[in-house]
Amino acid sequence: MVERLAEYMSSLPRRVKSEAKALTSEDDELPSLLNSSSESEEEEEEWQPKSRITKRPQLPKKNEAKTKKVAAPRSAVAMKKVKKVAVKEEMDVSLAIAPAEDDRMQLQKPKEEDTGTKWKTLNQKPEVPKKMEIHSFQGKNVKSLENDEKPSTSIPLVGNQVKHEKSEEDFAFDEPPFKKIKSTTCPEGKPVKNLGGNKVKEEFEMNWDIVQALSEITNVEPWVCANLIRLFQEENTIPFIARYRKELINNLEADALREVQQTLEELRTVAKKTHTMIQKLKKEGKLSGCLLTALLNCRTLEELDHVSAPYKTGSKGTKAQRAKQLGLEPAALSLLQNPMELNLFSYIRPNTKGLSTIREVEAGVQHILADIFAKDKDTLDFIRKLCQQRYICIQSALAKVSSKSGNEKDIDKFQLYHEFSCNIKNIQHHQILAINRGENLKILTVKVNIPDGVKNEFCWWCVNERWRPKQFSKPELMRILRNSVEDAYKRLIYPLLCREFRSKLTSDAEKESVMMFGRNLRQLLLTSPVRGRTLMGVDPGYKHGCKLAIISPTSQILHTDVVYLHSGQGFREAEKIKRLLLRYNCSTVVIGNGTACRETEAYFADLIMKKYFAPLDVVYCIVSEAGASIYSVSPEASKEMPDLDPNLRSAVSIARRVQDPLAELVKIEPKHIGVGMYQHDVSQTLLKATLDSVVEECVSFVGVDINICSEILLRHIAGLNANRAKNIIEWREKNGPFINREQLKEVKGLGPKSFQQCAGFIRFNQEYIKTFCSNKKTDLGSRAFLTKAGAQGKKKSKPTPCALQQPNPLDQTCIHPESYNTAMRFLSFIGGNTNDIGKSDMQQKINAVIQKEGLEGTAKRLNTTVHTLQLIIDGLTQPEGFDIRTDFDKPDFKRSIVCFEDLSVGTVLTGKVENATPFGVFVDIGVGKAGLIPVRNITEAKLSKVKKRRSLGLGPGERVEVKVLNVDIPRLRITLDLIRVL
Repeated sequence: MVERLAEYMSSLPRRVKSEAKALTSEDDELPSLLNSSSESEEEEEEWQPKSRITKRPQLPKKNEAKTKKVAAPRSAVAMKKVKKVAVKEEMDVSLAIAPAEDDRMQLQKPKEEDTGTKWKTLNQKPEVPKKMEIHSFQGKNVKSLENDEKPSTSIPLVGNQVKHEKSEEDFAFDEPPFKKIKSTTCPEGKPVKNLGGNKVKEEFEMNWDIVQALSEITNVEPWVCANLIRLFQEENTIPFIARYRKELINNLEADALREVQQTLEELRTVAKKTHTMIQKLKKEGKLSGCLLTALLNCRTLEELDHVSAPYKTGSKGTKAQRAKQLGLEPAALSLLQNPMELNLFSYIRPNTKGLSTIREVEAGVQHILADIFAKDKDTLDFIRKLCQQRYICIQSALAKVSSKSGNEKDIDKFQLYHEFSCNIKNIQHHQILAINRGENLKILTVKVNIPDGVKNEFCWWCVNERWRPKQFSKPELMRILRNSVEDAYKRLIYPLLCREFRSKLTSDAEKESVMMFGRNLRQLLLTSPVRGRTLMGVDPGYKHGCKLAIISPTSQILHTDVVYLHSGQGFREAEKIKRLLLRYNCSTVVIGNGTACRETEAYFADLIMKKYFAPLDVVYCIVSEAGASIYSVSPEASKEMPDLDPNLRSAVSIARRVQDPLAELVKIEPKHIGVGMYQHDVSQTLLKATLDSVVEECVSFVGVDINICSEILLRHIAGLNANRAKNIIEWREKNGPFINREQLKEVKGLGPKSFQQCAGFIRFNQEYIKTFCSNKKTDLGSRAFLTKAGAQGKKKSKPTPCALQQPNPLDQTCIHPESYNTAMRFLSFIGGNTNDIGKSDMQQKINAVIQKEGLEGTAKRLNTTVHTLQLIIDGLTQPEGFDIRTDFDKPDFKRSIVCFEDLSVGTVLTGKVENATPFGVFVDIGVGKAGLIPVRNITEAKLSKVKKRRSLGLGPGERVEVKVLNVDIPRLRITLDLIRVL
């Protein structure tokens, strides 16, 4: 009996194998359904196998009884095996500290996640509702009924392909992959390098892999792109990722993360629009297999427009469509497939327009062929590759209309571009934006010049290689073919290439302009604050006088006034200013750089030179007042300074911009701060998103003291918004100051995700909290006693916010609460305690351990990553109240002034960078007009070695020593050379 049973068991796998063979062989017949060559009728049917295949996993009827006996237990075993494979693969991927070579190669293979989906369809889902037909490629990634040559991807693959599967999400059984990640994303600050392979499941699947596409466009490694997609899916913010997930992103900076995020959005937009178009065409009955393939291959919106243009409703139809309606499509296909049997004369219909003569028939066939060539992926790839190897230039010239009627001043602005030509590979971003602006104003005409050599080589390749007829063809048919290729190039392909080149150049230029704006804004926001000084802010003016505001070192408004310095009353007003400065012991004057700034500066410089304000040693600085007037009439300003005249509010804003630039500038919409280039010509959506992200990054990295910061500043912390910031302020007013970070969880609307994102960027002044706690101790003790006495026999009430809360010294550091356990273990390992945070003893203990064990050895011992350990070390060694802005530049304080006329070639001056552009840097040298250091004069040797730089360039706020190279008085232009960065 036992022997028979063993025999029966050993025979089982064989039977299962034979059934699998039967299944695959039956499916192997499927491609024959797709081998149709005619487009119109049979292409519609190419879509049908999709629903048939999913319904298919049933074995022949005659074996039905046997099948049921064996198949039920077997399928379970098969599933277990597959599960095991998946788990093993998952382990391999997630523990990889650097992506293996073959991992990278894996992305270039056909999508292996399809295999997993096929196993699912075989074992689980026998039927797909008709409504979901179009969406079925979201799960399966249709490699797309590809030109009737490759089988549909829903067909089960044969052999041992299942063994090579990499995509873990296929075995998550209807659970999205990111849900699994949430539970495993490093509560102890120890994230895994590769969160789940390089495969990411997207809502809208295309014929290209989103990770690979993202990697190619941004030049970021595929594994980093895959991690970033998942991190963004989980709604992580850029500041949080940049600081606390460094090992997952290969230590990328915030700018690079922003670029990846924007590119990802663009790719998803293309995918979404493609699927909308597919749905629409399917509904209208216009969707064929070839068209579906072409649509799913599109990577840009330009490609999508090119492919879908002829099928848009409302268009009168292309020449090719009109020819197809006349029934000439079989003739066109026959010319390529079977020219021996083609007789064009048989298509002549004397009474039908478009078919009445042989010439009209030939023209119709030519239009259909041209349409086929212009939409063929290989043909377009060939011409694009050809263009990359040749000299393609963009040319601009003065428009004939504008030269007759137009504003002379506007025309002169574009003098450089009246006869301009440049290789598209070498053209600068600012030149593209200037040309586009000139074209929009109808001052310039622009064209892309592709040499004739490209056309000739392309036409030869099409006729002799790509579209060569499969049999011998008569000379007159070859003539039609040649004419079709030339027509396709001239009428369809050349305009497409021009649009693509212009669109790519404009898109790149816009992105660079926005990134440059972002870099300048960051530099400006991170200007070092001037602490501990009483400041006088001056908003200059002529007729309405100069507005004054004196503010205390803690930003309180001490006094406001108006003085008329430029209407013959200068001497009398000097007495008033001196009295105010002496009364409030103020020795720093901040002047806004708007109207009457030069005269006001000269006025103060003259008084300072005469030592009029003695015994005070008064200095002054010029600060940008961009956005101050807009802010002064905003609802925020009315709420903050309700009793103050809007004109005086701008003087307060000017003074505060020096005292704490970040806290003041976040109140103003970033695009009004005015450190950009062509900011009105670029995509306003992209500009706003980037600048808001830069503000969030700066505010988060500087950090805010939760118990004293304003609501406006709180809004810009990563993970918070206007509502959450308002709730935090309300909680603070109701319950008193926050004692530790954990208390944030009690705030309404601040869930675990928001807490995770914002906690690391919120600081607590330990001295203030200790004082507050000691004052409350007695009160807390009595309240605890009352709660205990009254709670007997009653339902347990929620503790009051202040009860049971203890200050945590780690809350004053940049260490994230998720790493507190690791930080405490590290402290006990080095023999330190939380009272030593920021002291020299702590630094010595840490240095001793790191020298002995090494950073990597210590990280391994603590079971954490090097990046997390480094962050813990930084947090423990930075002194209390540490501000990252102390390394940045302070305002440039002066006592004297130089005039424009005083400048001469060779004069050496110091100045402050005002704005940076791709063609150079504008420097305020105190003569009322900024000078330009051309980009060729900014070399690496001249830049400071001490300061960390994101790029080879200077940013707003940096102090520089410059030499005057040229002074153009009529055009008010100063050219400078950079000597060194101070």
